[in-house]
Amino acid sequence: MPVHPVKEFVRRISSKDLDEYPNWDLSRPLPKLPVPDLHATLTMYLKLVEPVVSEEKYANTARIVQEFIRPGGVGEQLQKQLVETAKTKDNWVSDWWLDDMYLCNPLPLPVNSNPGLVFRAQVSKANGSSCVERVRHHRKGQPLCMEQYYRLFSSYRRPGTEKDQQILNMNRDPFDPEYVIVACNDQFYVMNVMTSGKELLSEEDIYNQLRRISKDANSCSNPPRLGVLTSERRKQWAVAREQLCQDAKNKANLDLIERSCFILCLDKPIDASFNHEASTEQTSSGVRDDTNRSLQLLHGMGSKHNGANRWYDKTMQFVVSADGNTGLNYEHSVSEGIAVIKLIEHILAYMEEMKTKRLRRFPSICDLPHPQKLEWHIDKQTEAHIQSGLEEIDKLVDDLDLYILRFDMFGREYPKTVNMSPDSFVQLALQLAHYKVHKYLVPTYESASIRRFHLGRVDVIHAASMAALQWVKAMEGDVKTTNEQKLKLLREAIEHQTEHMLKTILGHGVDNHMLGLRVTAESVMGKLPDLFTDPVYVECNQFRLSTSQVSTTTDALICYGAVVPNGYGAAYNLHTDSIVVCISCWRDCPNPDISALRYGEALRQAFEDMHEMIQANVELAKINTVSTESKIPEENLATTKENGESDSAEKQQ
Repeated sequence: MPVHPVKEFVRRISSKDLDEYPNWDLSRPLPKLPVPDLHATLTMYLKLVEPVVSEEKYANTARIVQEFIRPGGVGEQLQKQLVETAKTKDNWVSDWWLDDMYLCNPLPLPVNSNPGLVFRAQVSKANGSSCVERVRHHRKGQPLCMEQYYRLFSSYRRPGTEKDQQILNMNRDPFDPEYVIVACNDQFYVMNVMTSGKELLSEEDIYNQLRRISKDANSCSNPPRLGVLTSERRKQWAVAREQLCQDAKNKANLDLIERSCFILCLDKPIDASFNHEASTEQTSSGVRDDTNRSLQLLHGMGSKHNGANRWYDKTMQFVVSADGNTGLNYEHSVSEGIAVIKLIEHILAYMEEMKTKRLRRFPSICDLPHPQKLEWHIDKQTEAHIQSGLEEIDKLVDDLDLYILRFDMFGREYPKTVNMSPDSFVQLALQLAHYKVHKYLVPTYESASIRRFHLGRVDVIHAASMAALQWVKAMEGDVKTTNEQKLKLLREAIEHQTEHMLKTILGHGVDNHMLGLRVTAESVMGKLPDLFTDPVYVECNQFRLSTSQVSTTTDALICYGAVVPNGYGAAYNLHTDSIVVCISCWRDCPNPDISALRYGEALRQAFEDMHEMIQANVELAKINTVSTESKIPEENLATTKENGESDSAEKQQ
């Protein structure tokens, strides 16, 4: 029985890592996520609220908090119940978080939930075998929860009218998928990637199978555009799916898609000028730029292009365009970006490695069965659902405003030269850019990995702080200050951001704790305390600046949509000597000042202003008044220094 590489990918820690960290005891389970102290959480909550609300609102919220945490009050009762609940669960917040963040979210998956990942532009043969042929994983720092990796090739998000379901294929070994679904010209095919003897096919044989699919799919002039249904609002898709399942053949097709390893989308080429003015600084006229390529990965460019050549419910959806654009659209409820990035970078490295090796060949392509085309029985009700889906995806395409900033004056190494965390440095730049455009700060989300705990996903780092507000006001001249004073204010804001980040990744964040208290209140009391009905609590959970650091070793882009109508999304990639930021917002926003381009140019100026300020007094900028490392428990020191988990805001190097 051969050892399958996907098993190795999710079950092995490399011997190299064990040599570097011999004190790891892999027989011990990861620790359980702690329940933070009630008073510490609510004290921090007030600090997070203060810079983004009026003084009047803040005073009212402070009064509500004091009432909530008074001795013998509602807060203590809920905290006690939450602690008891935590004793009975592997991770007290994971299920609540998953429902709140994803499964109860009614919005369409593309742009709103599913990120797009764009690989470096290349023209190559579509390669569907890389994900299952040989995947290994190398970690540094400390053991982390690998649950997200387990699910990448075995999960599916099924729509529901009230709440979606995560489906994990347990009928057979979930790490041994034998086929993928190929989407081509809006049609779907089952393509085996193993022989009947459980041998993996070579890349060349898979390529030939894909040619068969392409020839067959393109011979059909008017296929049913069923894939667009997965791009609808979740309730609408759930209703349409239920209608499809009334037919046994349709239900069998849906089951095949659910149980597949992943989706491979063979796309039609896209015009370079689609949906936006191409950046002539970035590319030559007529050549697709970063923004154009990213839009294809986010939503397929709508009904006129590849908007229906998708199946957004499947966790891993690779996209290969005839013009060489390649990438991934992934369903986010299963995994954070870092797990996906690690897999993709291994695949890309493996593809480079295989260029120099002789490929195995199946004895004859004629001996391989033709890929199976999924035939659907479409009634008039389903046709109406499809037409509605095509109209809705076009509205989404028209509404999304995306801008890719490539900043090459410096990269992640520059903040280190003045003893500043690169991630905190960028977060402060994002705050300054927002203040430049809007003259105020907003609730800001940055994902913080808590995978050092069993079943840990993420908590939230809030970059909008009073220290940040004082600094951006000084930078913009609202408060008269010297350059030295601006540097000191920046240092204070950096240190506040870094300390908040460390507390959060070590399990003492605010948002998950308050979610746990809120859900516990609903369960125990049947109603919500004033703390959770306070308009400020609602406002501070509407993240008008949603950010995430997802660093890659390759020139890849990751992007997603803003999470509220009047906000921005900002995914940033820190390279050694450059910074890439994918900025999004919505065109159909009542605030005319909200623009991806305008915010992007303000961010460019923010980076330049920070550089100019530091260069004016480098020695002063280097002075670190508070030692960050002294605050980190020894067992976590290696992770913070060497961790590659960059979407968790842990990357300090």
